Amino acid sequence: MCGIVGYIGKQEATPILLDGLKRLEYRGYDSSGIALIAGGKIRTTKIAGKLDKLAREINKNDFHSCVGIAHTRWATHGEPNNINAHPHSDCTGKIAVVHNGIIENYRALRQYLTNKGHKFTTETDTEVIAHLIEDIYGDGTALPFWKAVREALREVEGTYGIAVLFEDEPDKIFAARHGSPLLVGIGEGESIIASDASAIIRYTDRVIYLDEGTLATIKANSVKMSTLDAEEVIPHVEKLSMSLSEIEKGGFDHFMLKEIFEQADTLRNAIRGRLNSEDGTSRLNGLENYFDHLKDVDRILLTACGTSWHAALIGEYLIEDLARIPVEVDYASEFRYRGPIIREKDALFVISQSGETADTLAALREAKRQGAPVFGIVNVVGSTIARETDAGVYIHAGPEIGVASTKAFTSQLMVLSEVALLLARMHGLSTARGRELVKELLAVPDKVQGVLDRERETSAIKKIAEEYAGFNNFLYLGRGINYPVALEGALKLKEISYVHAEGYPAAEMKHGPIALIDKDMPAVFIATEDPLYDKILSNIEEVRARGGKILAFATEGDSRIAELAHNVIYLPPADPLVMPMIAAIPLQLLAYFVAVFRGTDVDQPRNLAKSVTVE
Repeated sequence: MCGIVGYIGKQEATPILLDGLKRLEYRGYDSSGIALIAGGKIRTTKIAGKLDKLAREINKNDFHSCVGIAHTRWATHGEPNNINAHPHSDCTGKIAVVHNGIIENYRALRQYLTNKGHKFTTETDTEVIAHLIEDIYGDGTALPFWKAVREALREVEGTYGIAVLFEDEPDKIFAARHGSPLLVGIGEGESIIASDASAIIRYTDRVIYLDEGTLATIKANSVKMSTLDAEEVIPHVEKLSMSLSEIEKGGFDHFMLKEIFEQADTLRNAIRGRLNSEDGTSRLNGLENYFDHLKDVDRILLTACGTSWHAALIGEYLIEDLARIPVEVDYASEFRYRGPIIREKDALFVISQSGETADTLAALREAKRQGAPVFGIVNVVGSTIARETDAGVYIHAGPEIGVASTKAFTSQLMVLSEVALLLARMHGLSTARGRELVKELLAVPDKVQGVLDRERETSAIKKIAEEYAGFNNFLYLGRGINYPVALEGALKLKEISYVHAEGYPAAEMKHGPIALIDKDMPAVFIATEDPLYDKILSNIEEVRARGGKILAFATEGDSRIAELAHNVIYLPPADPLVMPMIAAIPLQLLAYFVAVFRGTDVDQPRNLAKSVTVE
């Protein structure tokens, strides 16, 4: 959600800024802009729409500069247009600001500044930051500019990652972070600021992550940092673990397709070194300091948003089935607002691909406020959730560029399976059953690879997707642990193809949704062989009797399903508890191909952002 890039050094800034913004497109945006200090003046270009429009506008000018800031905006305050696009300026035009996040008290600040004579030109919350800095700085005789930035941010309520240019100090970029990530790449005689490492990795792998409430003054050869309370912070340089090749398409038509086909490898990464075949358990060293607490735990809380919430629902089935520990799953966006009751023997796991999800961070902080240990299941090393949780497990899926999550989802399921196995062995699961599960988990990557190889050879799912691409409504149905799989399948379809799709427990269909069934509303069943198989066959019969078109995901060797369904996609046999990781793959491919046939923007679907850093 929104993207920030800044550059200061010896090279021409504009190509680096545009390249950085291009790397951040996957986060979602509706407008973009750039501000340079050229010829002693701030020169701003901004426009609604895609980055190629911004590049064309910049090419009309002849600005040359070695310092600048740039932004991709996902609208929160004010419609997406040229005026509301970032960067924003003050009355003098000497200050330029780009901002990720939301300023919650912007109305009060705007009224205060308007009463003092400031003239606002946009509908955004961000513009108040520029005017507030201007107001505090005055003529510069009272305090230096960086202190004016600091004092302005002390008046702000909400979340922000900001970068600021000041015309009179062209050798500096000022940046600050509260609730929205920022990092600084350290190069040879140059510094690059970004809201995501993908915008930096082409130029350097040495970075400084800004901590919460930190202000940085960035020059080409130095970074000085302090808290908003004026305490000095010593910058800590870390090495990025990603590579440039990981954020390239690698010959695939879309990042999403590339990431679907990476899943056998990413699942192996989530397993590597973590499964003990002899003892029938998992080794999760990231949780080791809390093993005593987990052995005595009375209840597990799982909280997440979107696709990660669906992973949490599957985690609930896994933990309750194997460890017999009560589990509650909450939308992170609702968790802190319902006044959650958190007890001494509870444990909260927060799940987030980016590690920056604002709602999930809020849930984390609420649980910590109540004294509970909080564990993270995240993908991005060095992310805020990774730093603020007491302990946790990385999923090791690598950079996920497609907005619709694919490989992160299955890797989350693998890690949740490992957590469930660890808890289960602590709470009485037999060694024999543990060994069975380890064997099943170790087999998952090869089974996923088999599904992907079959699609490469036959294009079976692609052909089915072409047949179904013209429908505008879908019902996805599953029972037991496959119910959340149905939810995730429906979410994938609606995210990237803009088709209305609902996931439902199959048994609940007759309590309302069956009224929707007709020849124009296909029903997609996850009908793999498990203890509820006969039940879901009955649900398929109910749809068939009402003329509904049926697409079933079934287990290889199942001859009964072909007699009932119009189309069947077969999956390799597996323990029902690990089947969601396998079933997710063809569901993702189905959604992908339907979107392609409908001509939508697969990697950057409308209105969506990869990392939701505002509530």
